[in-house]
Amino acid sequence: MHVVFFVLLATSLTRFVQRHAAEPRAPWVIGLAVVLAVLYAIDTVLTGGTPSSPRGGNTWPSAPRLIRLGAVVVTWAVLVVCAPSLAWVAVPLFYAALRALPPGAAYLLVAFLTLLVVFAQLALAPRFSLDLVVGPVAVATLATAVFVHMRRQTARQHALIDDLIGTRRELAATERREGVLAERQRLSMEIHDTLAQGLSSQQMLLQASLRTWDTDPDKAREHVRTATSVTEHNLAEARRFVHDLAPADLARGGGLDAALRTLAARESGPALAVRVHIDDGGRAAGLPARVESALLRIAQGALANVREHAAATAAALTLTRLDDQVVLDVADNGRGFDPATAGGDQPGERGHGIRAMRARVRQLGGTLSIESTPGEGAVLTVTVPLAPPTEETSR
Repeated sequence: MHVVFFVLLATSLTRFVQRHAAEPRAPWVIGLAVVLAVLYAIDTVLTGGTPSSPRGGNTWPSAPRLIRLGAVVVTWAVLVVCAPSLAWVAVPLFYAALRALPPGAAYLLVAFLTLLVVFAQLALAPRFSLDLVVGPVAVATLATAVFVHMRRQTARQHALIDDLIGTRRELAATERREGVLAERQRLSMEIHDTLAQGLSSQQMLLQASLRTWDTDPDKAREHVRTATSVTEHNLAEARRFVHDLAPADLARGGGLDAALRTLAARESGPALAVRVHIDDGGRAAGLPARVESALLRIAQGALANVREHAAATAAALTLTRLDDQVVLDVADNGRGFDPATAGGDQPGERGHGIRAMRARVRQLGGTLSIESTPGEGAVLTVTVPLAPPTEETSR
């Protein structure tokens, strides 16, 4: 629209000079045209070519902007009185008024500019013609209608953008809340599978030592030594929580295989023997860190349940690596139980450990199954899918 303004001004002035160059008013018209161009250019540069109210509000522009717009309109009006052929420069001025002023004031200014155009057209015509009145009015009406429609579309776009930004913020807040809840759940499982189970083992060992302190001092001391070992491991786990929440057995190096063997050695004792069997099928590649951590925690929780509830004398940890999945089996020869009653949702039930295991496996997209019959032991099986190996990984 700025380009149209200068093109119309230049062509109208050229037409005037071609026809009226010898008239005394010609220098004044040329001077006013130059002043008009300068004023319009200054207003365009100072406003950056943008409207004062981009969303179609009813606010007035600043006083300097009003002064500049008024100077442009007054200069053009005087110019039209002196040279009616410059009247069609009013079309860009319609948009300048509609962009700068509130709707009511803009419509009044457009009407005033249209009247001047009609006056100029009648002054140039040899006789009265209705087209000279209807034409400018129709052009002004069309220009105003187009501008109002565009402004409404812009306002709707701004409202839609605001809604999208608000929705995105709400979604981000929801994701943050879900992340916090997921982290809390993960921490609760970590604490249950490590510190809580370790404290439970210490309690059982110390209680056993108290019962045998007078009758069998050697066995009582053995219980105390085992409780001390469990305490040392729990202390290492607590320090690891502070550091990065990685399992202490994994942090020592050697991967999941070594961590399972360390766990089995720690859980083995006079009353329970724990064996470990690793079947990697010749696959030397390690597992993802989060998979190793989850499987180790599940093994810890399963052995804790065996020790506390199964009255078993033997247990076995079997880790099997396949191309697309890894399988962990925890079996014992204890008294067994009914799987349908395990993992209840009531607070305080011993099934919390199984619920935590299921939650860990679910986060990895895997499955957990339990096979057991009262009096015949139990087998807990965890299957976790793995991403297919890439060429780079295989190399």
